[in-house]
Amino acid sequence: MKKLLDQVENIVDDALDGLVWAFPQYLQRVPGTHVLARVEPKGAGKVGIVSGGGSGHEPAHGGYVGYGMLDAAVAGEVFTSPTPDQILEGIRAANHGAGVLLVVKNYTGDVMNFEIAQDLAAEEGIQTQTVVVNDDVAVEDSLYTTGRRGIAGTIFVHKIAGALAESGASLESVRDGAEQVIHNVRSMGFALTPCTVPAAMQPSFTLTDDEMEMGIGIHGEPGTHRQKVKPARELADEILHQIASDLALKPGEDIACIINGMGATPLVELAVFAKDVAQWFHQVQVNPKFVMMGEYMTSLDMAGASLSVLRLTGDITQWLLAACDTPAWRQGVRHDQ
Repeated sequence: MKKLLDQVENIVDDALDGLVWAFPQYLQRVPGTHVLARVEPKGAGKVGIVSGGGSGHEPAHGGYVGYGMLDAAVAGEVFTSPTPDQILEGIRAANHGAGVLLVVKNYTGDVMNFEIAQDLAAEEGIQTQTVVVNDDVAVEDSLYTTGRRGIAGTIFVHKIAGALAESGASLESVRDGAEQVIHNVRSMGFALTPCTVPAAMQPSFTLTDDEMEMGIGIHGEPGTHRQKVKPARELADEILHQIASDLALKPGEDIACIINGMGATPLVELAVFAKDVAQWFHQVQVNPKFVMMGEYMTSLDMAGASLSVLRLTGDITQWLLAACDTPAWRQGVRHDQ
């Protein structure tokens, strides 16, 4: 295995320093921590948003720190939850006096460590609320979770919660907006090749040349089953049937979707998959009003993709289309400039 590294034990520190150097207009590192915070903090009296998790999912989570999204992102070691003390540093960095919302993906270590950090923040008088994202339709329980896993649909939660917080909404309103997204988003992914954790320097699982893994998570864990490699149109049909059934999508409904590469999928292949996704939506008369294609929450060097579908209901569309300015998601015109 070949990796672009200096010392494997320093990969997170080195990567965080590199991100800050590459995006100095967005990111600063809280000294002595694995926390990336906004260079331009929100004004006083606005709700802060903190997310995070293991490294190896870039651009998540530091790539979403900035105007209209996260105030701070906390990085754990590769595929490992950040520790409570690091999360507390993120909460402190995001606190502007109106409370802090914690966006947590449903993995046992993440949920436990964020809960501990929430208790520590309360001892310091910082009010927090937590939402837990569980958008994966493939796996109900696993070695990593009780209930469904949180995967790339989390990016929609960052966006809507971040827009609400930027507007000056209360902590309860920001939490309710995030919960509305969680209720209306579903995701599923597949792998054509496994990923290789740098410390292990061997694949997390094995596939033969004609096999693929369906229902994978984002930590290199196997999915629900293996099957022969299928054309993109058949994969789109298989995944969308499962997502649409779970979400109870009906003809005429408006949706947003993220077509997400897992780290080593060429954009030309993602584009073929996107074409097949579009055709499926057309056939079932569902209306994609907002589409993103690219790498948004990866799994190191895994080849494969995931699809996230968000039902656009209530005020979700308004906040989805609101301006944001981060390293990984930029749109619209900032109203503070």
